[in-house]
Amino acid sequence: MGVPPQSPPHDPREPGHGSDQNVTPKPASRFQLTRYFSIAGLIGVLVVLAVLVYFYRQFALAALEEHETRDNLNITQLFASTLWPSHAQYVKNASTLPVAELRTRPEVARIRQDVLRQMKGLLVVKVKIYNLDGLTVFSTDLQQIGEDKGTNSGFLTAKSGAAVSEITFRDRFDAFEQVINNRSLVSSYVPIRADRNAPVEGVMEVYTDVTAYVEKLQTTTWKIAAFVLGSLSVLYLFLFAIVRHADQVILGQSEEAHTANEALLRYSKLHDTLTGLPNRANFSERVNALIRAAHRAEYKCAVLFLNLDSFKEINDSLGHVAADQILREVTQRLQQCAYESDNLARIGGDEFALVLPEISGSGGIEFIVNAAERIHGAISDSTMAVDGHTLTVTVSIGIAIYPDDGANVIDLMKGANAALAHAKQTGRNQYQFHTMGMNARVLEMVLIDRELRQALEQNQFVLHYQPQIDIHTDRIVGAEALIRWQHPVRGLLLPAQFIPIAEERGLIARIGEWVLREACRQNKAWQSSGLPPIAIAINLSALHFQQKNLSQEVAQILRDCGPAPRYLELELTESAVMRDADITIAAMHELKAIGVQLSLDDFGTGYSSLSQLKRFPFDKLKIDRSFVQGLPDDADDTALTTAIVAMGKALKLTVIAEGVETQAQRDTLQSLGCDEIQGYAVAKPLPVEEFARFLQDNARQQTRPRLNSV
Repeated sequence: MGVPPQSPPHDPREPGHGSDQNVTPKPASRFQLTRYFSIAGLIGVLVVLAVLVYFYRQFALAALEEHETRDNLNITQLFASTLWPSHAQYVKNASTLPVAELRTRPEVARIRQDVLRQMKGLLVVKVKIYNLDGLTVFSTDLQQIGEDKGTNSGFLTAKSGAAVSEITFRDRFDAFEQVINNRSLVSSYVPIRADRNAPVEGVMEVYTDVTAYVEKLQTTTWKIAAFVLGSLSVLYLFLFAIVRHADQVILGQSEEAHTANEALLRYSKLHDTLTGLPNRANFSERVNALIRAAHRAEYKCAVLFLNLDSFKEINDSLGHVAADQILREVTQRLQQCAYESDNLARIGGDEFALVLPEISGSGGIEFIVNAAERIHGAISDSTMAVDGHTLTVTVSIGIAIYPDDGANVIDLMKGANAALAHAKQTGRNQYQFHTMGMNARVLEMVLIDRELRQALEQNQFVLHYQPQIDIHTDRIVGAEALIRWQHPVRGLLLPAQFIPIAEERGLIARIGEWVLREACRQNKAWQSSGLPPIAIAINLSALHFQQKNLSQEVAQILRDCGPAPRYLELELTESAVMRDADITIAAMHELKAIGVQLSLDDFGTGYSSLSQLKRFPFDKLKIDRSFVQGLPDDADDTALTTAIVAMGKALKLTVIAEGVETQAQRDTLQSLGCDEIQGYAVAKPLPVEEFARFLQDNARQQTRPRLNSV
């Protein structure tokens, strides 16, 4: 027993399974590359600028310090070689003298005089001389004489034989002759000795004023800083433009990825993961939208529920893998046989659904049946190879139609499900409509369709011929070929009993071709037997007339069967003519070129006008029987018939009236100027043999025959 259609089992392969399908994860916050680059870039520029300025200043100051050390070393060396010998003994013995006495010693004045004379014109602003004990023996600032520098690091370095300097800034400084303010000074401790290899005899501390150099260095530093800042700014802006573009690209890719992810999530929520088809929720939304559209456009739509017969047994015996293969194979077959406008879905474990939109007109039921048979044949008529097994899978189909079986999506799907259950209960492997009357109609249509095809193959159709006579002379000038179906069980069937179904089932073109060929063959046979030549009128369907190769088909039939083209008359209804006027006119001119006569049938029942009709190359105009029946008593029918005859005469057409059944109708038509008549007042449609005798008798008569009252 298969899976019940009313409550299909839910398994992991079924759409909608799982509780996390409706959860949409929040997108992660985006890394703002431009923002972080801006902050990091600005910090980087400032750090690089600060480091460069710092190291440049340190390098420049170190260079200045080294330069001043060399100069002070030279000054000290000059002092040691020229003036030191005259003062060396005093300096060595100064430690034995009282500190207070040192400032007033005449040697101090002589040293001061020699130092000032030697330092004149130089940047030196202060000089101190220490003996090896660290005692300040001389200073241009007398207050500092006698100070002990024995522990000073600069003194100790110079005492050891090396010169050392440092740069300092003084707010106030006692120079040689005056107090100076806000000065940058280089202080150098230089050993005093006769030459580089001689022992150190004392230490000289020399202060030089480098304020101008430092200010110039400061200005140069700011210029370099400005240049570096400008260069780094240009580089920063260049990199910023690149990073911003990259950020926009990343943002675009992120948004695309996010959009794609959201689309994938939406797709996953609305589609079956196994087959890729829409799931039940998606299908319901589509059906609901199509119902609204059908309501606005006054269309119908149909929902088909499909259930695989005995799928549960296959699933249990072969396993889920094989069952999944079958479901995918069924999906492919359904997609191949479905129209583009059809909406296919998987709504359960082994259940599919299809909605057919925009169904209208008399061919609506045929369209639905064709779809059901197309699906049934695609699945049930061929086997499936699964895991080394050859399986035959059949399908049951339930059909519900909007609005007949439901005005909303819930009722419509319930109706389709109920029809599916009925198809299961009545034998499976079939389709059923929700409305029982529809099932009977479809069953009859399918049966007649099958029998019509057999009738074409077994030559069960016959033609009867209804004479058309000249209303003035009673001479037979033509006949209309009318098809009959000699059914083997139901007997002789009239066209109304099978032609509508033939049109719905797409058989009308084949039947029309048979009528055309048979009528031409029979007409030639009558002519060959010596009967008077007459034109045989054949009513073509609109579908047949729309064929592009109609004129070639007619020409070939005439060549095959033998009658001259003037003895073939093709009748077209007014509605068929006006369906696509341009195509119709082109086809009519092609037929006229062959020599075929053309007749406008059922005139007066459509909406054509004189201005429209004059565009068509008709030879004959046939008044519809609905106007003839009221003659001569109905004033409206009389007026309309009078106008039609007048219109035909104005267009230089032969006017024929059909459905003439009484002498009074004939007399009225004759008085109105009608040319020909057809109807029971002349003769009913006759079989081939009877029509031949009727035609022969008519030819023998020299006067108008007695009207047949049959």
